[in-house]
Amino acid sequence: MDDVTVTLKKSASIIKDEIDASLSNIIPQDLKNASIYLTNAGGKMLRPGLTLLTCQLVGGSESDAVKSGVAIELIHTFSLIHDDIMDDDEVRRGQPAVHVKWDEPLAILSGDILFSKAFEIALSLKESNPNVSSDAVLETLNTIADSCIKICEGQALDMSFEGNFEVCEDDYLDMIFKKTGALIAAATKIGAIAGGADLNDISTLYEYGKLIGLAFQIHDDYLDLTSDEESLGKPIGSDIAEGKMTLIVVNALEKANDEDKQTILKILKEENNSLEQIDQVMNLFNKYGSIEYASNIAQTYVNDAKKILSNFEDSYAKETLLKLADYVIGRST
Repeated sequence: MDDVTVTLKKSASIIKDEIDASLSNIIPQDLKNASIYLTNAGGKMLRPGLTLLTCQLVGGSESDAVKSGVAIELIHTFSLIHDDIMDDDEVRRGQPAVHVKWDEPLAILSGDILFSKAFEIALSLKESNPNVSSDAVLETLNTIADSCIKICEGQALDMSFEGNFEVCEDDYLDMIFKKTGALIAAATKIGAIAGGADLNDISTLYEYGKLIGLAFQIHDDYLDLTSDEESLGKPIGSDIAEGKMTLIVVNALEKANDEDKQTILKILKEENNSLEQIDQVMNLFNKYGSIEYASNIAQTYVNDAKKILSNFEDSYAKETLLKLADYVIGRST
């Protein structure tokens, strides 16, 4: 895990410097400050880290993928700003969300400008790497655009699940792929494109990203019930308190007898749950093995992702990508 953290910090430093340069000419100052705010707040920058690594995996250099990594991180940041507004979340990365520190109109504009800058940067790929073909630039743009469409669909599906306790596992997995996994898959794909990979390797690395993206979100659901408040930055069981549909909830509702199902539903539907009620639901999740089930599903996705890499030659990039697959379900935050 330490090797992965060091690698991500190194790539994050490179990406942050490039983002700072890319956003330096935004005016007025308030819009610039709001746009750069979350980047300065830290974050793992997992997605651009994956872009740099998959580029190196297929024979490219780290520098070949920097602009692609910046584009993907700007899309991610844009989505966070807008998500916080839609979800009325007041804290992001341990500090006030953008719309709280400024206001909603400026937050929306800062998200919009990050979205636009991402495509501007992707269009300029040939400036930093003349060897990139026009087809590669076009495919990078198509990949980013497709991920944006999927993010919007995923967010809409997530909102439609609120209060809908008939959601099945396949529907839930489709939602989290679109909301979370699609951008991670796009990150690994555009890295492969930047490295000059063939169509088969590009497709393979998109699948790798998809699998670890699914595992990443399921592990988030798992952490909500198994981590501690200090590490998580929010109360344990907050998904229960908010009545969110997660894989754990879906599985428990499918397995529970009528009495237990009604207990789970009653507590999920209540607006102000006590700690005792949250503990009661968690006990029922354990009774039906739903927490362990979610953990096992995430592990299966990680195992499948690692198998995908077996056809690539051994390298530092491959070793790190293997460790990164384990990292997404081994992290505590």
